[in-house]
Amino acid sequence: MPDTYETPKRSNGPATPDDWLIYTGTRTPHDGIDRLPAPPPWRAFHGGEPLPRPAADTGNQHAAVSYRPGVEAIRQVNAALYLRRPLLVTGAPGTGKSSLAYAVAHELGLGKVLHWPITSRATLREGLYEYDPLTRLFAAERSRGTGSSGRHPQIDTDNDIGDYLRLGPLGTALLPYDRPRVLLVDEIDKSDIDLPNDLLTIFEKGSYDIVELARRANPSAKVMTADSTRDRVEIREGTVTCRAFPVVIMTSNGEREFPPAFLRRCVSLQMKQPADIEELTAIVREHLGGVLDGDDELPETTQQIIEHFFQRRGTGLLANDQLLNAIYMCHHAALHDRPESVMALADQVMPFLSGETAPGDDA
Repeated sequence: MPDTYETPKRSNGPATPDDWLIYTGTRTPHDGIDRLPAPPPWRAFHGGEPLPRPAADTGNQHAAVSYRPGVEAIRQVNAALYLRRPLLVTGAPGTGKSSLAYAVAHELGLGKVLHWPITSRATLREGLYEYDPLTRLFAAERSRGTGSSGRHPQIDTDNDIGDYLRLGPLGTALLPYDRPRVLLVDEIDKSDIDLPNDLLTIFEKGSYDIVELARRANPSAKVMTADSTRDRVEIREGTVTCRAFPVVIMTSNGEREFPPAFLRRCVSLQMKQPADIEELTAIVREHLGGVLDGDDELPETTQQIIEHFFQRRGTGLLANDQLLNAIYMCHHAALHDRPESVMALADQVMPFLSGETAPGDDA
Protein backbone atom coordinates (compact mmCIF):
# COMPACT_ATOMS: atom_id res chain seq x y z
CA MET A 1 0.00 0.00 0.00
CA PRO A 2 1.46 3.29 -1.11
CA ASP A 3 3.28 6.16 0.52
CA THR A 4 1.48 8.41 -1.98
CA TYR A 5 -0.61 7.83 -5.07
CA GLU A 6 1.00 10.45 -7.29
CA THR A 7 2.59 8.58 -10.18
CA PRO A 8 5.31 9.57 -12.62
CA LYS A 9 4.11 11.33 -15.76
CA ARG A 10 4.84 8.58 -18.25
CA SER A 11 3.00 6.03 -20.34
CA ASN A 12 1.67 2.79 -18.90
CA GLY A 13 3.90 0.72 -21.17
CA PRO A 14 7.47 -0.48 -20.66
CA ALA A 15 10.22 2.03 -20.02
CA THR A 16 11.69 3.69 -23.10
CA PRO A 17 15.45 3.91 -23.79
CA ASP A 18 15.38 7.61 -22.88
CA ASP A 19 13.79 6.97 -19.48
CA TRP A 20 16.09 6.21 -16.55
CA LEU A 21 13.39 4.30 -14.67
CA ILE A 22 13.84 0.53 -14.75
CA TYR A 23 11.02 -0.16 -12.28
CA THR A 24 8.12 2.07 -13.34
CA GLY A 25 5.36 1.07 -10.91
CA THR A 26 2.91 0.45 -13.76
CA ARG A 27 2.40 -3.22 -12.80
CA THR A 28 2.85 -4.16 -16.46
CA PRO A 29 5.57 -6.85 -16.85
CA HIS A 30 8.44 -5.90 -19.17
CA ASP A 31 12.13 -6.61 -19.83
CA GLY A 32 13.38 -3.23 -18.64
CA ILE A 33 15.82 -4.94 -16.27
CA ASP A 34 17.92 -5.76 -19.34
CA ARG A 35 18.54 -2.01 -19.79
CA LEU A 36 20.17 -1.72 -16.40
CA PRO A 37 23.71 -0.40 -16.96
CA ALA A 38 26.81 -2.07 -15.60
CA PRO A 39 27.21 -1.68 -11.83
CA PRO A 40 29.60 0.79 -10.22
CA PRO A 41 33.13 -0.72 -10.22
CA TRP A 42 32.95 -1.33 -6.48
CA ARG A 43 29.67 -3.26 -6.84
CA ALA A 44 30.65 -5.60 -9.69
CA PHE A 45 30.49 -9.34 -8.97
CA HIS A 46 31.76 -12.23 -11.02
CA GLY A 47 29.93 -15.43 -10.20
CA GLY A 48 30.18 -18.67 -12.10
CA GLU A 49 28.15 -20.12 -14.94
CA PRO A 50 24.81 -18.26 -15.15
CA LEU A 51 21.80 -20.18 -13.86
CA PRO A 52 18.49 -20.39 -15.75
CA ARG A 53 15.90 -17.77 -14.94
CA PRO A 54 13.29 -18.91 -12.41
CA ALA A 55 9.60 -19.19 -13.27
CA ALA A 56 7.77 -15.86 -13.49
CA ASP A 57 5.38 -16.58 -10.59
CA THR A 58 6.28 -14.22 -7.71
CA GLY A 59 4.66 -16.36 -5.03
CA ASN A 60 2.01 -13.75 -4.13
CA GLN A 61 0.20 -12.65 -7.25
CA HIS A 62 -2.40 -10.54 -5.43
CA ALA A 63 0.26 -8.39 -3.73
CA ALA A 64 2.17 -8.17 -7.02
CA VAL A 65 -0.68 -6.66 -9.03
CA SER A 66 -2.62 -4.70 -6.39
CA TYR A 67 0.24 -2.65 -4.91
CA ARG A 68 0.38 0.97 -6.13
CA PRO A 69 3.76 2.59 -5.43
CA GLY A 70 4.25 6.31 -5.04
CA VAL A 71 6.88 8.48 -6.66
CA GLU A 72 9.36 8.17 -3.80
CA ALA A 73 9.05 4.37 -3.71
CA ILE A 74 9.67 4.14 -7.47
CA ARG A 75 12.72 6.39 -7.27
CA GLN A 76 14.27 4.58 -4.33
CA VAL A 77 13.72 1.15 -5.88
CA ASN A 78 15.51 2.37 -8.99
CA ALA A 79 18.32 3.84 -6.90
CA ALA A 80 18.79 0.42 -5.27
CA LEU A 81 18.77 -1.25 -8.70
CA TYR A 82 21.37 1.09 -10.19
CA LEU A 83 23.65 1.09 -7.14
CA ARG A 84 23.24 -2.64 -6.37
CA ARG A 85 22.43 -1.78 -2.78
CA PRO A 86 19.81 -3.16 -0.36
CA LEU A 87 16.62 -1.11 0.08
CA LEU A 88 15.60 -0.53 3.71
CA VAL A 89 11.86 0.17 3.82
CA THR A 90 10.51 1.60 7.10
CA GLY A 91 6.90 2.29 7.99
CA ALA A 92 3.91 1.41 10.13
CA PRO A 93 2.27 -2.01 9.78
CA GLY A 94 0.01 -2.30 6.75
CA THR A 95 1.69 0.38 4.61
CA GLY A 96 2.72 -2.14 1.93
CA LYS A 97 6.39 -2.63 2.76
CA SER A 98 6.39 -6.35 1.94
CA SER A 99 4.08 -5.95 -1.06
CA LEU A 100 6.69 -3.74 -2.73
CA ALA A 101 9.00 -6.75 -3.14
CA TYR A 102 6.32 -8.74 -4.98
CA ALA A 103 5.42 -5.75 -7.16
CA VAL A 104 9.06 -5.32 -8.24
CA ALA A 105 9.47 -9.03 -8.97
CA HIS A 106 6.24 -9.06 -11.01
CA GLU A 107 6.96 -6.02 -13.17
CA LEU A 108 10.60 -6.89 -13.87
CA GLY A 109 10.01 -10.63 -14.39
CA LEU A 110 12.42 -11.67 -11.64
CA GLY A 111 10.57 -14.79 -10.55
CA LYS A 112 9.63 -16.05 -7.12
CA VAL A 113 10.37 -13.71 -4.23
CA LEU A 114 12.75 -15.31 -1.74
CA HIS A 115 11.15 -14.57 1.64
CA TRP A 116 13.24 -14.54 4.83
CA PRO A 117 11.03 -13.69 7.85
CA ILE A 118 13.19 -12.43 10.71
CA THR A 119 12.73 -13.26 14.39
CA SER A 120 14.89 -12.55 17.43
CA ARG A 121 16.47 -16.00 16.93
CA ALA A 122 17.34 -15.55 13.25
CA THR A 123 21.01 -16.00 12.35
CA LEU A 124 23.06 -15.24 9.27
CA ARG A 125 23.83 -18.94 8.90
CA GLU A 126 20.17 -19.96 8.54
CA GLY A 127 19.68 -17.27 5.90
CA LEU A 128 22.61 -18.66 3.92
CA TYR A 129 22.20 -22.43 4.22
CA GLU A 130 21.29 -25.34 6.48
CA TYR A 131 23.35 -28.50 6.91
CA ASP A 132 21.87 -31.63 8.50
CA PRO A 133 24.78 -33.79 9.76
CA LEU A 134 22.58 -36.01 11.95
CA THR A 135 20.44 -37.22 9.07
CA ARG A 136 23.62 -37.79 7.08
CA LEU A 137 25.06 -39.87 9.93
CA PHE A 138 21.88 -41.95 10.22
CA ALA A 139 21.97 -42.59 6.47
CA ALA A 140 25.55 -43.82 6.78
CA GLU A 141 24.54 -46.11 9.65
CA ARG A 142 21.70 -47.61 7.66
CA SER A 143 23.89 -48.27 4.65
CA ARG A 144 26.93 -49.65 6.51
CA GLY A 145 25.63 -50.88 9.90
CA THR A 146 27.28 -50.24 13.26
CA GLY A 147 29.76 -53.13 12.99
CA SER A 148 30.71 -55.75 15.59
CA SER A 149 32.22 -53.16 17.92
CA GLY A 150 28.85 -51.45 18.30
CA ARG A 151 30.48 -48.09 17.63
CA HIS A 152 28.99 -45.63 15.15
CA PRO A 153 30.81 -45.50 11.82
CA GLN A 154 32.47 -42.41 10.47
CA ILE A 155 30.40 -40.44 7.95
CA ASP A 156 31.26 -41.52 4.42
CA THR A 157 32.91 -38.45 2.94
CA ASP A 158 32.25 -39.77 -0.55
CA ASN A 159 28.45 -39.83 -0.24
CA ASP A 160 26.26 -37.11 -1.70
CA ILE A 161 26.56 -34.28 0.82
CA GLY A 162 24.15 -32.30 -1.36
CA ASP A 163 21.31 -34.41 0.04
CA TYR A 164 21.90 -32.74 3.42
CA LEU A 165 22.63 -29.16 2.34
CA ARG A 166 19.91 -26.67 1.47
CA LEU A 167 20.50 -23.01 0.68
CA GLY A 168 18.37 -20.48 2.56
CA PRO A 169 16.66 -17.43 1.04
CA LEU A 170 19.77 -15.25 1.25
CA GLY A 171 22.03 -18.06 0.05
CA THR A 172 19.76 -18.75 -2.93
CA ALA A 173 19.53 -15.06 -3.84
CA LEU A 174 23.34 -14.94 -4.15
CA LEU A 175 23.53 -17.74 -6.71
CA PRO A 176 24.93 -16.62 -10.10
CA TYR A 177 21.69 -15.73 -11.88
CA ASP A 178 22.01 -13.51 -14.95
CA ARG A 179 19.07 -11.44 -13.66
CA PRO A 180 18.86 -10.46 -9.99
CA ARG A 181 16.53 -12.37 -7.68
CA VAL A 182 14.29 -10.47 -5.26
CA LEU A 183 15.02 -11.16 -1.58
CA LEU A 184 12.52 -9.96 1.03
CA VAL A 185 14.13 -9.71 4.49
CA ASP A 186 10.96 -9.17 6.49
CA GLU A 187 10.97 -7.19 9.78
CA ILE A 188 14.72 -6.96 10.23
CA ASP A 189 14.15 -4.69 13.24
CA LYS A 190 13.10 -7.83 15.17
CA SER A 191 16.52 -9.43 14.71
CA ASP A 192 19.28 -9.98 17.21
CA ILE A 193 21.41 -6.85 17.57
CA ASP A 194 24.30 -8.44 15.61
CA LEU A 195 22.45 -9.57 12.48
CA PRO A 196 22.51 -6.24 10.58
CA ASN A 197 26.28 -6.02 11.01
CA ASP A 198 26.67 -9.69 10.08
CA LEU A 199 24.89 -8.95 6.81
CA LEU A 200 27.34 -6.18 5.89
CA THR A 201 30.15 -8.52 4.85
CA ILE A 202 27.81 -10.64 2.74
CA PHE A 203 26.32 -7.59 1.03
CA GLU A 204 29.78 -6.16 0.32
CA LYS A 205 31.36 -9.39 -0.96
CA GLY A 206 28.31 -10.76 -2.77
CA SER A 207 29.56 -14.22 -1.82
CA TYR A 208 29.88 -16.72 1.01
CA ASP A 209 31.55 -20.04 1.79
CA ILE A 210 29.86 -23.32 2.63
CA VAL A 211 32.30 -24.60 5.22
CA GLU A 212 31.13 -28.22 5.02
CA LEU A 213 31.97 -28.27 1.31
CA ALA A 214 35.22 -26.31 1.54
CA ARG A 215 36.63 -28.91 3.96
CA ARG A 216 36.21 -31.78 1.50
CA ALA A 217 38.81 -33.10 -0.90
CA ASN A 218 36.20 -32.50 -3.60
CA PRO A 219 34.58 -29.20 -2.55
CA SER A 220 31.77 -29.43 -5.10
CA ALA A 221 28.23 -30.74 -4.77
CA LYS A 222 24.71 -30.32 -6.10
CA VAL A 223 22.61 -28.84 -3.31
CA MET A 224 18.98 -27.96 -2.69
CA THR A 225 17.81 -24.35 -2.74
CA ALA A 226 15.11 -22.27 -1.09
CA ASP A 227 13.13 -22.66 -4.32
CA SER A 228 12.96 -26.43 -4.37
CA THR A 229 14.21 -29.61 -2.70
CA ARG A 230 14.10 -31.45 -6.04
CA ASP A 231 15.95 -29.10 -8.37
CA ARG A 232 19.63 -28.86 -7.48
CA VAL A 233 22.37 -26.34 -8.27
CA GLU A 234 26.05 -27.16 -8.35
CA ILE A 235 28.35 -25.38 -5.92
CA ARG A 236 32.02 -25.46 -6.87
CA GLU A 237 35.03 -24.97 -4.62
CA GLY A 238 32.70 -24.57 -1.64
CA THR A 239 31.90 -20.93 -2.54
CA VAL A 240 28.80 -19.13 -3.85
CA THR A 241 29.26 -15.80 -5.67
CA CYS A 242 26.54 -13.79 -7.37
CA ARG A 243 26.67 -12.39 -10.90
CA ALA A 244 23.80 -9.92 -10.48
CA PHE A 245 23.44 -8.53 -6.96
CA PRO A 246 19.93 -9.41 -5.73
CA VAL A 247 17.19 -6.86 -5.23
CA VAL A 248 17.25 -6.92 -1.43
CA ILE A 249 14.21 -5.32 0.22
CA MET A 250 14.45 -5.20 4.01
CA THR A 251 11.38 -4.09 5.94
CA SER A 252 11.29 -2.45 9.35
CA ASN A 253 8.44 -1.25 11.54
CA GLY A 254 10.78 1.35 13.03
CA GLU A 255 11.08 -0.44 16.37
CA ARG A 256 14.86 0.02 16.60
CA GLU A 257 17.74 2.04 15.22
CA PHE A 258 20.41 0.52 13.00
CA PRO A 259 24.15 1.19 13.15
CA PRO A 260 25.50 3.90 10.83
CA ALA A 261 27.75 1.42 9.02
CA PHE A 262 24.64 -0.55 8.06
CA LEU A 263 22.55 2.47 7.09
CA ARG A 264 25.19 3.99 4.81
CA ARG A 265 25.22 0.80 2.72
CA CYS A 266 21.46 0.88 2.20
CA VAL A 267 19.06 2.96 0.14
CA SER A 268 16.32 4.11 2.54
CA LEU A 269 12.59 4.52 1.96
CA GLN A 270 10.03 5.76 4.50
CA MET A 271 6.53 4.48 3.80
CA LYS A 272 3.71 6.81 4.86
CA GLN A 273 0.09 6.14 5.69
CA PRO A 274 -2.45 7.25 3.05
CA ALA A 275 -2.95 10.98 3.55
CA ASP A 276 -6.69 11.18 2.87
CA ILE A 277 -9.88 9.26 2.18
CA GLU A 278 -9.25 9.31 -1.58
CA GLU A 279 -6.06 7.32 -1.15
CA LEU A 280 -7.78 4.84 1.17
CA THR A 281 -10.57 4.46 -1.39
CA ALA A 282 -8.00 3.72 -4.10
CA ILE A 283 -6.47 0.99 -1.92
CA VAL A 284 -9.87 -0.62 -1.34
CA ARG A 285 -10.71 -0.50 -5.04
CA GLU A 286 -7.41 -2.18 -5.95
CA HIS A 287 -7.78 -5.00 -3.42
CA LEU A 288 -11.53 -5.57 -3.34
CA GLY A 289 -12.87 -4.16 -6.60
CA GLY A 290 -13.64 -7.65 -7.86
CA VAL A 291 -15.43 -8.63 -4.64
CA LEU A 292 -17.61 -5.55 -4.29
CA ASP A 293 -20.30 -4.55 -6.77
CA GLY A 294 -17.82 -3.75 -9.52
CA ASP A 295 -18.92 -0.23 -10.52
CA ASP A 296 -16.56 2.74 -10.37
CA GLU A 297 -18.45 3.92 -7.32
CA LEU A 298 -17.95 1.81 -4.20
CA PRO A 299 -21.06 0.79 -2.23
CA GLU A 300 -22.26 3.41 0.24
CA THR A 301 -21.60 1.12 3.21
CA THR A 302 -18.03 0.57 2.05
CA GLN A 303 -17.45 4.31 1.76
CA GLN A 304 -18.84 4.82 5.27
CA ILE A 305 -16.42 2.24 6.68
CA ILE A 306 -13.52 3.96 4.91
CA GLU A 307 -14.49 7.32 6.44
CA HIS A 308 -14.97 5.69 9.84
CA PHE A 309 -11.52 4.06 9.60
CA PHE A 310 -9.89 7.36 8.62
CA GLN A 311 -11.42 9.13 11.62
CA ARG A 312 -10.39 6.37 14.04
CA ARG A 313 -6.86 6.30 12.65
CA GLY A 314 -6.36 9.78 14.07
CA THR A 315 -6.82 8.42 17.60
CA GLY A 316 -4.74 5.23 17.53
CA LEU A 317 -2.60 2.87 15.47
CA LEU A 318 -4.47 1.04 12.71
CA ALA A 319 -3.20 -0.87 9.65
CA ASN A 320 -4.67 -0.65 6.18
CA ASP A 321 -5.22 -4.40 5.96
CA GLN A 322 -7.60 -4.08 8.92
CA LEU A 323 -9.73 -1.79 6.78
CA LEU A 324 -9.77 -4.37 3.99
CA ASN A 325 -10.76 -7.11 6.44
CA ALA A 326 -13.58 -4.98 7.87
CA ILE A 327 -14.99 -4.10 4.44
CA TYR A 328 -14.84 -7.72 3.26
CA MET A 329 -16.60 -8.99 6.41
CA CYS A 330 -19.31 -6.33 6.38
CA HIS A 331 -19.92 -6.82 2.66
CA HIS A 332 -20.65 -10.51 3.17
CA ALA A 333 -22.49 -10.08 6.47
CA ALA A 334 -25.43 -8.43 4.64
CA LEU A 335 -25.73 -5.63 7.20
CA HIS A 336 -26.23 -2.88 4.61
CA ASP A 337 -29.55 -1.71 6.07
CA ARG A 338 -28.28 -1.55 9.64
CA PRO A 339 -25.48 1.01 9.76
CA GLU A 340 -24.98 0.73 13.53
CA SER A 341 -24.44 -3.01 13.21
CA VAL A 342 -22.08 -2.46 10.29
CA MET A 343 -19.86 -0.10 12.26
CA ALA A 344 -19.95 -2.34 15.33
CA LEU A 345 -18.69 -5.28 13.27
CA ALA A 346 -16.10 -3.07 11.56
CA ASP A 347 -14.76 -1.91 14.92
CA GLN A 348 -14.44 -5.52 16.08
CA VAL A 349 -12.39 -6.42 13.01
CA MET A 350 -10.11 -3.37 13.23
CA PRO A 351 -9.12 -2.85 16.88
CA PHE A 352 -6.30 -0.46 17.70
CA LEU A 353 -2.89 -2.10 17.41
CA SER A 354 -1.51 -0.17 20.38
CA GLY A 355 -3.03 -0.02 23.82
CA GLU A 356 -3.39 3.74 23.74
CA THR A 357 -5.90 6.08 22.15
CA ALA A 358 -6.07 9.82 22.16
CA PRO A 359 -7.46 11.52 25.29
CA GLY A 360 -11.24 11.59 25.29
CA ASP A 361 -11.60 8.85 22.63
CA ASP A 362 -14.11 6.19 23.51
CA ALA A 363 -13.69 4.09 20.37
